Order: sequence, then C-alpha cells, then structure tokens
Amino acid sequence: MAPWRVARERPVPSAVELILSTVPEWFGQSDSNAEYIEAAKTLETWTARTADESVIGVTLVDHHFPESAEIHFTAVEKAHHGHGVGTSMMSAIETDLRQRGVQLLTVKTLGPSHSDPGYALTRRFYRKHGFIPLEETSIWGEGTPCLIMVKPLGVETPSVQE
Repeated sequence: MAPWRVARERPVPSAVELILSTVPEWFGQSDSNAEYIEAAKTLETWTARTADESVIGVTLVDHHFPESAEIHFTAVEKAHHGHGVGTSMMSAIETDLRQRGVQLLTVKTLGPSHSDPGYALTRRFYRKHGFIPLEETSIWGEGTPCLIMVKPLGVETPSVQE
C-alpha cells in the first residue's frame, strides 16, 4: 500500500503554492503560478496526502462539458517525484471521471517544438498514462508552444442531439 492517499477534496490553494515552490524548473513564471493558485480556489481538487495529512501532490480538474474534463494543473512535490504519486492521482481521477460519465480527458503542456528537458519528462508521463498528442498550437504566445493531449476514457458514448 502506498504511503499516501489520493482523494477529491476541498480547495487547497496554499498547498498548490507550496508545491509550486518545490518545482521551479516546471513552474517558474510568477504570473502563471498566480493563475494556478487562483484556479485552486474554485476548480475540482484532488490531493495526495501522507499519513500526517501533508499534501504532496495536487491536481486541478476543469469540467468544460459533461462529457469532457481537462487536467488544468498537476504537480507533485519534488522530493516525491518518481515514487508513483502522479500515477496514483491520475488513476483515481480517471476512475472517478469514468463513473461520472466523462468520455474524454485532456491536458495542455509545453509542446515538443520547445527544447525544455523537464517538459519532455512531462510529455512522457502523460504518454505513459495513455494521453496522445492532438495538436501543438500558439495559444500561449510566441515561444511557448502548447501541446494539447487527449485520452479517451472508454465510457459508452450516448447519442446526443444538439
């Protein structure tokens, strides 16, 4: 059994701020970090907590439509990288989303046309968890390519009339 538990819970913007400070190589832009901390006040929040209730990982999920959701933010304290915390969060989130009828999960990350080695690891993490690249765009501005990745969640698709 893992030495942490993953659960959907109340917003924890202070934990997001703390975790951001441990991974500046991924989250080193103060304006973006302020946006993540603000989003942490309202978006669906998942945490990984140790036995002493310390938050070591946070994922924020945004629901754009009943059939789709987006991983808006996910980060694990640097000291816990490579131990399965992120994998545990992804697994719990995907199970819960499937139960709620969500069919497609998306995430945006720095695209491969940017040479950042940290984000190469991020893309590899998402690929390992079944996300596939859909499109690289310039929605984040010049020099910051945004890669949109998608993962079908294997939920039966109901017929929808528009």
